[in-house]
Amino acid sequence: MFFPVGAHKEVGLAFNPLKAIISPRPIGWISSIGADGVHNLAPYSFFNAISESPPMLAFSSSAGTEGDKDSLKNIEETGDFVVNIVSKQLFEAMNASSAALPRAVSEFAEANLTPKPSKLVAAPHVAEAPCYLECRLWKVLDLPASPNGNANRLVIGEVLGIGIEKALITDEGKVDVTRYQPIARLGYKDYASIDAVFESPRPQE
Repeated sequence: MFFPVGAHKEVGLAFNPLKAIISPRPIGWISSIGADGVHNLAPYSFFNAISESPPMLAFSSSAGTEGDKDSLKNIEETGDFVVNIVSKQLFEAMNASSAALPRAVSEFAEANLTPKPSKLVAAPHVAEAPCYLECRLWKVLDLPASPNGNANRLVIGEVLGIGIEKALITDEGKVDVTRYQPIARLGYKDYASIDAVFESPRPQE
């Protein structure tokens, strides 16, 4: 089966399969603070690391009914943000934080989470998160608009600091993701959690 983008229904697919194919995707649970001091927290599944040195990551934010989402507005106002990692235990809280709330309302309170001051940035991190990455905004890129006029903006940040729960670190000095089982986004309304890993060495050069 092959079809041009946008023609999925013509070949019998009820939904665009793109997000189901590009999966699993890590969830960037972005916390930020506006110039007004209000905390914001929202999950983004178009998210990933893009460079190891310097350490950089990016997430894509689509416009809401009132323009840019609060996360993006805050980041442009203050110049920083935090990426919190979603554990299996925090799935319901993450889902609750995805609700569309007024700008003056903090998703931390709605999801019963604790905003904790960060070390190197103004934005707070989620105290309950197993890991978090404190980031400084590098650039916001405007992506091409779709035929219906909707456009995404790509937020690129440099990682300044890393927070990890000590209980997640093995005796060998590695982070054991199976101890917190990070949540990944799949297609449609589907999610997965990582509870098993395997190791494979690269071929000898």
